[in-house]
Amino acid sequence: MFTLIKREIQDHIVYFIGAAVFSGIFIGISISLIYDYPMRIDMAVARVGLGTAAATIVIFGFFAMGATQMYTDRIRRISAFVSTLSVSKSRILLARIITGILVIVTLLVPLVVAAVILLRLFTPPIPMYSEMVLEVFTGTFLMAFACYCIGLQYGWTSSKITHTLGWIGLTCILTSLILIKGFGLHTVVILALFIVVSLIRTWQTFKSTSL
Repeated sequence: MFTLIKREIQDHIVYFIGAAVFSGIFIGISISLIYDYPMRIDMAVARVGLGTAAATIVIFGFFAMGATQMYTDRIRRISAFVSTLSVSKSRILLARIITGILVIVTLLVPLVVAAVILLRLFTPPIPMYSEMVLEVFTGTFLMAFACYCIGLQYGWTSSKITHTLGWIGLTCILTSLILIKGFGLHTVVILALFIVVSLIRTWQTFKSTSL
């Protein structure tokens, strides 16, 4: 299993680099907003706009990673080759999913650490703030993982334009859930259920397809 994960990391190292870069961007924006407060409204709006644009790129980046992993396999028949080494399909798919989770963690963990430090430095020790960080982290992780799962499904299916637009549209709808419902329990439940259904569907499709 470790060898499979290592191979996936090497093949998709660009996503780890991208996650680390964007994590640094988000941390930089957060620090600048705090240290430059109060600032001109137009400067604050510009920085928030930059953060929103970066977040959009990140969300679709996770979609792209899942799609790339499965599409590359489908085109190059990587699983067919690996399966000749007596490796089961379940291990192949699990290694990919673990790699996707590691990329999400690479993005979010530095952000959480930075958020905790900034809260301790600039806000009173109110328990609500720690709960808020945990809530936002959980919701963001599930959202990123859900978009990644959409990419897994898209990458293993036909890449016709109608299918592509459909999967991208689903990603947009799912992302808008955060804007509509916030990071509450309802959002967590919906995203968790979506992830479970997506993983089951991906596994069934992957398992039933001849390599």
